[in-house]
Amino acid sequence: MTHDHDLVLSPTAAQTEAALNPPAGRIGGDLVVETLSSLGATTVFGLPGQHALGMFDALRRSGLRYVGLRVENNAGFAADAYGRVTGEAAPLLLSTGPGALTSLAALQEAAAASAPVLAICSQVPTAGLGGGRHGHLHELPDQAASFRGVVKSVHTVRTQSQIPSALAEAWRSALSAPHGPVWVEIPQDVLLAPAALPVVTGVDATPEEPAPRPELTAVAADLLSRAERPVIVAGGGVVRADASGKLRKLAERLSAPVVTTYGGKGAFPWKHPLSLQSWMEDRHTTELLEDADVLLVLGSGLGELSSNYHTFRPRGRVIQVEADLGKLESNHPALGIHADARLAVQALLETVTDRVDEQAPVRVRELLAKVGERLAGQQLDLEQGVLASVRRALPKGAASFWDMTILGYWAWAGFDAGAPNLMHSAQGAGGLGYAFPAALGAAAADPTRPVLAVSGDGGALYSIAELATARQYGADVTWLIVDDGGYGILREYMTDAFGEATGTELVRPDFVALAESFGVPGVLSSVETLAGDLAKSLAEPGPSVVVLPAVLRMFAPTHL
Repeated sequence: MTHDHDLVLSPTAAQTEAALNPPAGRIGGDLVVETLSSLGATTVFGLPGQHALGMFDALRRSGLRYVGLRVENNAGFAADAYGRVTGEAAPLLLSTGPGALTSLAALQEAAAASAPVLAICSQVPTAGLGGGRHGHLHELPDQAASFRGVVKSVHTVRTQSQIPSALAEAWRSALSAPHGPVWVEIPQDVLLAPAALPVVTGVDATPEEPAPRPELTAVAADLLSRAERPVIVAGGGVVRADASGKLRKLAERLSAPVVTTYGGKGAFPWKHPLSLQSWMEDRHTTELLEDADVLLVLGSGLGELSSNYHTFRPRGRVIQVEADLGKLESNHPALGIHADARLAVQALLETVTDRVDEQAPVRVRELLAKVGERLAGQQLDLEQGVLASVRRALPKGAASFWDMTILGYWAWAGFDAGAPNLMHSAQGAGGLGYAFPAALGAAAADPTRPVLAVSGDGGALYSIAELATARQYGADVTWLIVDDGGYGILREYMTDAFGEATGTELVRPDFVALAESFGVPGVLSSVETLAGDLAKSLAEPGPSVVVLPAVLRMFAPTHL
């Protein structure tokens, strides 16, 4: 009699041969790259460093593609974008101490945006672990402590035999909903020591997807079916769960208008009759959401930006579906359903009763008209024209990455992403310098399509070194730099609050000449020629820079 737990998978002849006679010259670093390959990784990002050389030497004996950036934080942003675009865990190879710490801001963005990044960092030799002061180069008393409050999980390896399992466990953690960055650290001596272990094959790291409890979806379906004014908020969890198609079916069956959060751009068709688009920082939108008798929130924590700076006060019943347990009911009482958005929407589709509401599209049109009227009264034709030019120039299916800059803030609310998973920004953690290195990561994920990056001049200087990376790899990325002479949004905030700004004005380079010094074509554009300049740059292979001198303004806030 055979029980399931008695079953043992027999190795193939090739696996047996590889196990009995592993190639000569392997070291601990080979176990890292072999495990990554076995898990399904094809591309790794990073920067070499003294303690990490064992991993980088092993890369040369592997089939993995290495994309090296010039700054660790930018390498983290590239891995973040690769993870968002592909849905795969993006390996990020780092060295100890300063190299590791430089990646922290990127890992915070990955955590806030639920991007699966597998950060693998070297450590001081094993004898130096444990908090003593041994004087090793790059030594920290507890390196992992710097990351525990940022990443999903931390894994410290002390022997070569631990490497495959630690990486598999981290991989599973990164890809289990909600996705996120994870941290693995391996001592220098473990990476450099000869490896007598067999070649790593057949590592299993199947991620977990939280399924909704049926008694909760039954209550949710009943509330939605009987609602008079249901509305749906679609967050980033819908995009990450690939639930956009199911969301559209649910909205149409319920005649429920849908508003997408900034992280959920593209989750619902922009011009659909039920689309409220993304005007989350608008009082008219806030009031419509407050007026819903049943509000279904899918894959959003209703945080600061998604609640019009916490001024949203729901009067009806809230149903919140969220894979991140920490976000469930964190801001508003709700029928909380801890689940992956795709699984939850599928359960609702199987149980809701169709409802017809011919007035729902009318309410959508009225809301969008009110938003348009509010903007029309603020003399913002320049800003809306620039955003429209970018939309016209961006080819269908091309991804765009936006930095923390005024045009990026406009795009959060007013840009048609075109489709799910095509528009990304750093709005999760809100750090500068995201757009260009992230676009390089997306170009590595799909080199067949052009990618657009949008930065201000202040944010551009955070990642200007990556022009060398773009040139080295021939990345098909067009970088739009809106040059307004400083930190434009901070200038606006400070002037509004204090009457004048401090520390916001910047001396900048000639961005066109600087790009050309890297061998990257640059063009000085204008508001009138922007659409054509961008379209031409996006149509030509390889990297390019388009500079737009313009001082843009934000639309007036409604939460004050």
